[in-house]
Amino acid sequence: MVAEQRRPTIADIAERAGVTKAAVSFALNDQPGVSSATRERILRIAREIGWQPNSAARALSDGRAGAVGLVIDRPAGFLGVEPWFMQLISGIQGVLAARQTPLLFTVAEDREAELALYRSWWARRRVDGVILVDLRMDDPRPAVLRELDLPAVVVGGPEGTGGLSAVWTDDAAGARLALRHLAELGHRRIARVTGMEDLRHTRVRTEVFLAEAWDAGIEARCVPADYTAAGGAAATERLLSGQRPPTAIVYDNDLMAVAGLGAAQRLGVRVPADLSIVAWDDSVLCELVHPALTTLTHDIVAYGAHVARLLLDRLEGADLGVSESEAVPLLTVRESTATAR
Repeated sequence: MVAEQRRPTIADIAERAGVTKAAVSFALNDQPGVSSATRERILRIAREIGWQPNSAARALSDGRAGAVGLVIDRPAGFLGVEPWFMQLISGIQGVLAARQTPLLFTVAEDREAELALYRSWWARRRVDGVILVDLRMDDPRPAVLRELDLPAVVVGGPEGTGGLSAVWTDDAAGARLALRHLAELGHRRIARVTGMEDLRHTRVRTEVFLAEAWDAGIEARCVPADYTAAGGAAATERLLSGQRPPTAIVYDNDLMAVAGLGAAQRLGVRVPADLSIVAWDDSVLCELVHPALTTLTHDIVAYGAHVARLLLDRLEGADLGVSESEAVPLLTVRESTATAR
């Protein structure tokens, strides 16, 4: 059995350099008290033996953990197949890695467990700030984070952020874009398969989608689902098995849209001859299926990077009181939408 390699310590550096541990501490923390030559020798030895600072000790000394946190209130298995979150985390991690800031990432079984995690992280100085996702109606999290004085950036908004800094996409513009595209193709019965109804961005999309449909004289309805493939397929089967099935469906994410396409094909419904499909959030999934899906597209990796930069700026003392909007989604037309029969 191979023995576990011991982590190098300040004492190891001091022994090799022939100096005191206090001198090593001065050199590593760029403080006066050692000569330039001694400082260079200590830093060289630290690199050679692979010494890394102890984040817990650093938190005790300067109050900084040197890490940021992200909690997602979704089943762990969901994240492995949901492209949106993976792209968002990729963008966040790219910025954090460049600045050598670890991401403390976990999932929570419910909202109370998530709030408990924030309180634990704050009490134990595990993170300097957090990224808040899935903003909900009457969401208690912004108030708790402000009470803890734990810096945060919200992915979502601009309403309901509780005064926290936020980066958001224009969901209202996306809903209008999808509906108008289908209306121009002659569709007059259009459905939408939504995410969870208590999510704030779901509410915004629904209000605009139904209002826009009313103004255009379109028969529209929204069916709630949960962003999963199973939820998207089940909602599609209900819609297409009804007495007045829609001629077009908009899905609130790409995973549900791909599953909806499969459900329609199993029922013998041809896409796009009998049914047009639009997916919110583009991903490689939308291009791999046949027919390839028309989507509302925005750069989710860049979105995550924007969020991470904003939080790091906030931790450096920048005043970030104003919410910032990402670019309006663009419509990428592929083979899944066509003129209504």
